[in-house]
Amino acid sequence: MVIKSKVYNNTMYVLLCGELDEHSATHTKIELDEAFSGGNFNQIIIDLSELEFMDSTGIGVLIGRYKKMKDRHIPIYICNPSSHAEKIFKMTGLYEIMPKIV
Repeated sequence: MVIKSKVYNNTMYVLLCGELDEHSATHTKIELDEAFSGGNFNQIIIDLSELEFMDSTGIGVLIGRYKKMKDRHIPIYICNPSSHAEKIFKMTGLYEIMPKIV
C-alpha cells in the first residue's frame, strides 16, 4: 500500500494505491493518522482510483479514521471508487458517513 497526501486550499487530498486489507491495515492506519495529525485543513478527500482491492479490514481502517476526524469536525469524502469499492460502500452504507463526490 502506498499513500500519497497533500494539503491544498484547506483540503487534505489522500490517494490510496494498492490493496487495503489485513496485510496493509496497520501501515495504512499509521500513515493516515500521521497525515491527518498535522496541517491546516477542514476536510479530507480520499481518492480510491488506484485502490486495487479492499476487504472488511480496509473498511474498518476507513471507519476508524472517520471517527477520529468526526471528533475534530472534519468531514471525509470519497472519490473515484472502483466498481468493487463502489459495491462495498453502497452495501455497507459507508457513503452515509463518508459521501461520494465527483
